[in-house]
Amino acid sequence: LCGTKYGCGIGLCGSCTVHIDDRAVRACLVTVSEVSGKAVTTIEGLGPDSAAVQQAWRELEVPQCGYCQPGMIMAGVALVRENPSPSNADIDTAITNICRCGTYNRVRQAILAAARSGEASEVGAAQAEPPGSPGSQRPRRRRAAGGFSPARHAHAGGGTPGHPGR
Repeated sequence: LCGTKYGCGIGLCGSCTVHIDDRAVRACLVTVSEVSGKAVTTIEGLGPDSAAVQQAWRELEVPQCGYCQPGMIMAGVALVRENPSPSNADIDTAITNICRCGTYNRVRQAILAAARSGEASEVGAAQAEPPGSPGSQRPRRRRAAGGFSPARHAHAGGGTPGHPGR
């Protein structure tokens, strides 16, 4: 497995984002003992319900250097699973990963495109399963307000004013 990246080691950059019991989590903040008995999914283990996000990433040519992209995709998939029709404000709140190349606009476009493509309806149907079924036990999460903007992450070396990130 080489998709999940080590970045900052303090939970800020999001390069290490994985899903623990279908929740996006910064792996650098979690010990092995904390995930005992839990489902841990890395970018390599994403299932068919993530296909629309991954397809949008390819079609919109989101990555530049690509280092942060596995974490960005994992965060994007978790967002669309939780909120099948995210607004720009929802994306600002949920996607707090840092991209040093400044691909924030393309990340946003890809998440919105994936939500429009029908993945949202597939995920929504899975969430509407009867109580007791495997899909009905998906935990819900809310991140604190943070913001998803190049200006907020400028300290990380991402983007420059007037530069589209490509």
